[in-house]
Amino acid sequence: MDALLFGTAGIPCVTTGSTIDGIKDVKKLGLGAFELEFVRGVNIKEEKAPEIKKVSKENGVVLTNHAPYWINLNSSDKKKYYASINYIVDSAKIAHLCGAYSTAFHAGFYQGIEKEKVYNKIKGGLKEIEKMLKARDINIIIRPELTGKPTQFGDLKELIKLSQDIENVMPCIDFAHLHARYNGKYNSYAEFSSVLAEIEKSLGRDALNNMHIHLAGINYNEKGERNHLNLKDSDMNYKDLLKAFKDFKIRGIVISESPNIEQDALLLKKEYTI
Repeated sequence: MDALLFGTAGIPCVTTGSTIDGIKDVKKLGLGAFELEFVRGVNIKEEKAPEIKKVSKENGVVLTNHAPYWINLNSSDKKKYYASINYIVDSAKIAHLCGAYSTAFHAGFYQGIEKEKVYNKIKGGLKEIEKMLKARDINIIIRPELTGKPTQFGDLKELIKLSQDIENVMPCIDFAHLHARYNGKYNSYAEFSSVLAEIEKSLGRDALNNMHIHLAGINYNEKGERNHLNLKDSDMNYKDLLKAFKDFKIRGIVISESPNIEQDALLLKKEYTI
């Protein structure tokens, strides 16, 4: 990736039509990225994907993807476990056909189980996904996301270790989730910088050149994330976060997940380019 691009989690609020219309509107707004939202199911049919790929290329809009919410690679229920694997594979397949380079997902829940055991089970699931994607010639980066509640698998150390242990796995860093997960911490320039420094130290400069980031305002308590807010309605210190992005010269995609998705994406882009 040659730059840091800002975009929307799904179709912008101003869009009245389809995903294709949303991609075109993202371009008109002056943004450079669009996340295909499969959070309630894979909602793009295989035959529609080439058209989406064509439109995104014509408009210079880079695509990413978010897989369904109901994934749990630590489920003790075999049906749910294998369904979770298939949700990720199906999302990655359609996203790849659409021209997306990265698919993000919430990997699972601890469920009171020892963290090391949870890590190993989720790692096993991701290795199975890796094999399935290779067998289908699907080339896309698989991104377990940094999650917003301490009951959810996905702290920074776990994501970095998965990225070290499994080929074609990299973290999706949600800075709003990070802030909420630790009940208001990770909201200063020094803390943001420490995250980027740890990624660079553990995964190399290539990781900072290929970031997949989620950002929004967020409401939280001692149990972590409650709901997303618009940036200006929250305590999210996005200005210092953007300063850290600049100082570390990161590249990749920043996806706005605020309720006013395109407005906050434009706010972030404007602040970043000052």
